[in-house]
Amino acid sequence: MLVDGRDIPVTGSVLQPLTRRTSDILRVVTAAIVLGAIVVGSLVTRNEWTALERSISDIVGVLTPSQSNAVYLVYGVAILALPFTVLAGLVAARRWRLLAGYVAAAVVAALALSVSGSGISAPKWHIDESTRLDTLLSQILDDPRWIAIVAAVLTVSGPGLPIRWKRTWWVLLLAFVPIHLLISTVVPARSLLGLAVGWLAGSLVIWVVGTPALEVPLAEAVRALKRRGVDIAGFVVLRPAGSGPLVLSGRIGPVGHDVVVELFGPNQRSRGALRLLRRLVTLRSSESPPLHASQRRAVEHRALMGIALNDLGVAACVPTAVSALERGWVLYAHSVPRGRRVDPERPEDAHALWRTLGVLRSRQISHGDLRVDDIRIDEDGTALLGGFDTAELGASQAQLHSDAAQLMLTTASLYGPDVAVDAAIDRLGPADVLTASRRLTPSAIPTRVRRAVHDAKGVLTATRDTVLARTGTSAIATEQVTRFSRNQVVQLVLLIALVYVAYPFISQVPTFASELASIDWWWALVGLAISAATYFGAAAALWACASGAVGFLNTTIMQVANTFAATTTPAGVGGLALSVRFLQKGGLTLTRSTAAVALQQLVQVISHVTLLVVFSVAAGQSADLSRFVPSATILYLIAGVAFGALGAFLFVPTLRRFLRTAVRPQLAEVYSDLSELVRHPARFTVIVLGCAATTLGAAFALWVSIEAFGGGTTFITVTIVTMIGGTLASAAPTPGGIGAVEAALIGGLAAFGLPATIAVPSVLLYRVLTCWIPVFLGWPIMRWLARKDMI
Repeated sequence: MLVDGRDIPVTGSVLQPLTRRTSDILRVVTAAIVLGAIVVGSLVTRNEWTALERSISDIVGVLTPSQSNAVYLVYGVAILALPFTVLAGLVAARRWRLLAGYVAAAVVAALALSVSGSGISAPKWHIDESTRLDTLLSQILDDPRWIAIVAAVLTVSGPGLPIRWKRTWWVLLLAFVPIHLLISTVVPARSLLGLAVGWLAGSLVIWVVGTPALEVPLAEAVRALKRRGVDIAGFVVLRPAGSGPLVLSGRIGPVGHDVVVELFGPNQRSRGALRLLRRLVTLRSSESPPLHASQRRAVEHRALMGIALNDLGVAACVPTAVSALERGWVLYAHSVPRGRRVDPERPEDAHALWRTLGVLRSRQISHGDLRVDDIRIDEDGTALLGGFDTAELGASQAQLHSDAAQLMLTTASLYGPDVAVDAAIDRLGPADVLTASRRLTPSAIPTRVRRAVHDAKGVLTATRDTVLARTGTSAIATEQVTRFSRNQVVQLVLLIALVYVAYPFISQVPTFASELASIDWWWALVGLAISAATYFGAAAALWACASGAVGFLNTTIMQVANTFAATTTPAGVGGLALSVRFLQKGGLTLTRSTAAVALQQLVQVISHVTLLVVFSVAAGQSADLSRFVPSATILYLIAGVAFGALGAFLFVPTLRRFLRTAVRPQLAEVYSDLSELVRHPARFTVIVLGCAATTLGAAFALWVSIEAFGGGTTFITVTIVTMIGGTLASAAPTPGGIGAVEAALIGGLAAFGLPATIAVPSVLLYRVLTCWIPVFLGWPIMRWLARKDMI
């Protein structure tokens, strides 16, 4: 490389790889949104927009017809020549890859607006439109395909064009809006459509093929360093450009590598800004540094923090120069890091690291990225730090505790949790270490720090256990670093689901209210009491399955919250998860809790099937239960899906491993519980009676609801309808079977001869008693259980 008459050798490749920048993805998303807005606006409010454009055109349209034709002629020639000018520039510069993208974008944009129901239509630029200037050039200019082609080629060619040219040509293309208004014509909606389609087509081509490499301004970097008194004699590429900066080692003098040069290209700007924006949105304000206005400001901040740490004697490198280069590049030069790397065989290095962290905390400085790659040990044993990308002066207490947690993780991965925690307590004291250990969670430790540690999750757990042992604390509460906790997110989702599932019921309230005039309220009160009794039965079954390890009263209260969780989630999985969580909080292990819930569900299914058989026999042949049996096709389909799932679990190694490691221990626990039940008939009786009470209570509540509106069927019939209809409705994908349960029960009662005038309000009353009242009570009860740390 020749710079001002001097030959400066460059060893290694400085070419940037073909990358897909974050800004390319954002461009595609933005173009798609703009296109959708134009389409919707044209379909919904086109008449209003036309009237507005005409009124504006009447105000600003001051040109005579001859002047309008002249202006339109000059502008039309410019727009007609624009894509050919870009094409000539690409050919002259031999940008063949960019030329291929140019052609692809133009073809895609033109075809997107040429496809119709009869095939691909050719441009019809010879049509006569009396509302337009009656010239061939105006018809070409107004055709959306031409506008789309110009917008597409400008979008694709943008990364390879000078900034001034690119802005000028885009302004020229977008000028058709004010020009149309000046010459007293309405802006054609199809031209706006063509502009949006062309922008989207060009954005897609750039996203697919990647952004072409940008020229690295090495010569300007040499001149900038020389102005700072650093005379570069040669460069050696240490790390090629990519997701991070281009890192070079600059040689000063005949031998030696005396300065490290980092060149940040414009491709790194959008990714870093989005990463910081995501942290600002998801994390609390005290957990993340402020967002920098530009990449240059971010680099300057890093250099200033390097100077501050160097004054404290704990910086591994000293900033040499920061300079803005052409085409959006930024230069950051610093000295070669001094000292040796951290040695895992020297435990004294761990104490040196904590002494350095103590120096930073005494000046209220946080580092924010304490990885082992950025740590050095000086000759006198002082730990030195590099990086400084996320360092902050005047850091909050949260950021200081985050540094302590990061260093505990890093030192624990090098020297073991015992050495790491002992060194931390020796420097910070037990109270500060205990507070920082609350952040030893994956969500509180930055991703880059966790990725630098092998088995970060296991190291975090071991370190927390060591802190517990050293401080004598019974438990460590997890620090909430996000704006919204997991419980808050779950409750918000459940609340949204509740509104969703409650909407059909709310729409039926007027019809149901009109039927209440003929209701017998005493029967309704009996149904409410029966519905409440089912929760005692379900609680007794779960309490016995858990061997009485939890309180019966709290288990009964939890069953009401369980109804809310089961109703607002598909297939009732929320209720099962809530039961497992409740048992865990009650002192049972995860495997034992899951086995207890699985045992209850197993006995519930067996009781349900047994009662169905018993009542079917009691109903006799006159009931004609064959109407509830699915067709042979459905049965074959169910069998095929079951065998397919069985085959997948037998032949796919990952699924086999899941069966062996996750399912098998729980099945063994369930089998152990069943074996124990044989030896404890009293406990077995409680479980069976509790499960049977749940099923029979639901049937009894429906029968009482029917009696409240005049009756007309037997308890045996209602029991069969409840069990079969509820089973069929459980396959519905809606949360809580909303809609499917009502339809199945009403259809089943009608099949047994109950009039619709009684069946419909009876089922609605039954759902109010057994579903909606418990659901609306379950929401505050679940929040109360969460506050009491029971779930």
